[in-house]
Amino acid sequence: MRFYLTLIASALTHPRGVSSFAPNVKRPFSTIRPSSSPNALSMSDPDAINLGIFGGGTVGGGIVEILSQKSDHFRRLTGKTLRVRKICVRDASKPRDFALPDGCSIVTSYDDILDDDEIDVAVEVMGGTTDAKDVVFQALRAKKSVVTANKALIAKDLPEIETLLTELGEGETQFRYEAAVCGGIPIIRSMQSDFVGDDIKLMSGIINGCTNFMLTAMDRDKKSYDEALEQASKLGYAEADPTLDVGGFDARSKLKILMRLAYGIDVDENEISCRGITELTKIDFEYAKMLGGTIKLLGVAEKNDDGHVSAFVSPCYVTNDDPLSSVNGATNAIEIVSKNLVSSIYIGQGAGRYPTANSCINDIVALAKGDKTQLPFNPKSETRFANNYSSVFFLRLNYRDQVGITRQVGEICEKHDVSIHSILQNPVQKSQDSAFAIVTEKVEYAAILQVLADIEALSWCKGKPFYMPVLRENWQA
Repeated sequence: MRFYLTLIASALTHPRGVSSFAPNVKRPFSTIRPSSSPNALSMSDPDAINLGIFGGGTVGGGIVEILSQKSDHFRRLTGKTLRVRKICVRDASKPRDFALPDGCSIVTSYDDILDDDEIDVAVEVMGGTTDAKDVVFQALRAKKSVVTANKALIAKDLPEIETLLTELGEGETQFRYEAAVCGGIPIIRSMQSDFVGDDIKLMSGIINGCTNFMLTAMDRDKKSYDEALEQASKLGYAEADPTLDVGGFDARSKLKILMRLAYGIDVDENEISCRGITELTKIDFEYAKMLGGTIKLLGVAEKNDDGHVSAFVSPCYVTNDDPLSSVNGATNAIEIVSKNLVSSIYIGQGAGRYPTANSCINDIVALAKGDKTQLPFNPKSETRFANNYSSVFFLRLNYRDQVGITRQVGEICEKHDVSIHSILQNPVQKSQDSAFAIVTEKVEYAAILQVLADIEALSWCKGKPFYMPVLRENWQA
């Protein structure tokens, strides 16, 4: 049987990796036809897997480059020739930063790939959840396997994708998405194969490179939030609108996918508590340093003693001896705590041209080798999601000086059964920066929200109190 591969990549060049491209008119764009050069490759080769790309941007270009550089190796590894046959872009006249392979044509209509019976696999790296969804679903219905890097699409439409795959049955059509979570880190494949005999207790990870870069700058380089964001933007880690990153929403999409793989549960993203880094200040890092640690934006999911799973995305206090504390810059890291393997840590590049393209290539090669995954999201389970979690919490309270502040805080905490572990306060340099911090004992998230609501209503409280979980219950051990 012949296999042909279609790549759907971004038409917008961006150093982070996947970005969106969507032609104003989806279908009737003109097409640049395949080369008539005598060097053009024949599409009748039974040992060929032909590649087509929707878009010719950052990740798509990286895929083409890797395939060209390692073509002989892939041939020996798979027994197949991997060829790029079509690249679908918005603007065919735009210069590309990669050499167009022999026998490859640039097209501007989705149908030029979707309606091509010679193409067996579509690789979607165009981003977005509208046109990309149409392309992925039509490709699957046309019995083309799909390789995608689109975490937003999967997080949003996972049940629908799974239903379609079930309808298609256990044939040759496959759905692969290694690049969708943490770019170049092979976490999806590992979750599909390395923990099948294990029970995962906890997942905690730095799963957004932009925010980790910013928090590193705020901690190590003493930059303000605005200064760190400006630097991240200049280096291409932050989008023009950084909301998905700094608001924690990008990390939440990835966490949802990992939760399905780890626990077999589908959770509405809006049910997962999600807080970004926009409320963090230099004062928080000063107190974190005083406690002997730092602050990281983490996605955390945990199976509780009652069998329920809880999850959140939030800035977290992490001790300096924690393996996640030393993961700096735009690097990603995930720790999986499980019954059999105890602790497994994955660290690597979470975005970018070649890390993301490398994961797509791994999926492509797996398909060429005939590997099959009939349940790409792992089996469903009866495990229930609990929209609450327990943790030690760090609270930062800005205040106007007056008598009785600590007494009132203590009374409010007692009212809601929140036990205080310690109170910290640095010397006040400027009155507008007057703040103190509280570390609680382990308590439910819902109780902390009640405490903070009562404190915010007091006359001395300036602005909204800040809070974050402490990652480890034994953080002082």
